Amino acid sequence: MSTPDLSAWETAAREFPHASGFGEQMRFLLRYATLAPSSHNTQPWRFKLDDESLSLLADRTRSLPVCDPYDRELIISCGAALMNLRVAFAHFGCGVQIDTFPFKVEPDVLALMQPNPCAHQPAALAPLFPEITRRATDRRRYADEALPAALRAQLLQAAGEEGVALSFVDQLEPRRHLAELVARGDEIQFADPAFRQELARWLHGSRAQDGMPAYAAGSGALLDAAAPIAGLIVRTFDMGENVAASHENLVRHSPTLACISTEMDDVQAWLATGQALQRILLTACAAGFDASFLNQPIEVESLRGRLQAAVGGAAFPQILLRIGRAERRTHTPRRPVEDVLG
Repeated sequence: MSTPDLSAWETAAREFPHASGFGEQMRFLLRYATLAPSSHNTQPWRFKLDDESLSLLADRTRSLPVCDPYDRELIISCGAALMNLRVAFAHFGCGVQIDTFPFKVEPDVLALMQPNPCAHQPAALAPLFPEITRRATDRRRYADEALPAALRAQLLQAAGEEGVALSFVDQLEPRRHLAELVARGDEIQFADPAFRQELARWLHGSRAQDGMPAYAAGSGALLDAAAPIAGLIVRTFDMGENVAASHENLVRHSPTLACISTEMDDVQAWLATGQALQRILLTACAAGFDASFLNQPIEVESLRGRLQAAVGGAAFPQILLRIGRAERRTHTPRRPVEDVLG
């Protein structure tokens, strides 16, 4: 069994090459881009870099065709990586012009970044920089502590400035409905052998630089030793009932539930969602709060409309979050920069 590689989280900002050119500076900042969250920790991004430009591309070879057939979550993940770069640009004072979807004939090129002394990111992004290496997706139960009103306002503002809607689900009945939708999503997904095989391929055990921990049967705990669990997932969907019950319990006892949604459901909206998501996560992290995703009702198309009705957000729910305080943060592995260049 491979040991997850967590060295990427130890990047030291003091090593930033201030005196170097654009290419070397961007190569350094890509270390932060790779720390973005992604579905199943697939890290579905590629970068092309030279002395005059940096391009962010979708890596379709790392797609999830069963749970993400349209690459919606893949583009969202790339958007989160782009936000990390924007935060780093703001922190280090890098003048970089960013053009999204710059080439109609190359849909995999999601953003083109070029040096421009007059182009700067919003000053509000710079204070979020330390949170890039602190943020982690924590799927354990959170403390029973609601978000402070000031933080809720900050999160709403962060979402709005990235062009998406954020709605909080506070009422008891909608929260119960969300719990049922999450559990039903689990049941539907685990009943599909193709989903179970796809999930098993991205569990820790054989993967040291990507992938995710596994859920133990009948438990919400995360395991590092996932190889036996992966085999169990492939053979039977009985485990799905336990995961559904665990997730339903998490929703019912989560202090804060929030949904990111958009007016459109296209690649531009997905990339904006990813940027907003990471900005929200970093803002929450700065206040001492963590988050995890409960996207089953979005991934299962037949449940997505019901989710929209429950959260009362914009037309298309994109990300369902639970936010709270965790006892500790556990990072997941990342590939080195060399592996995402080219």
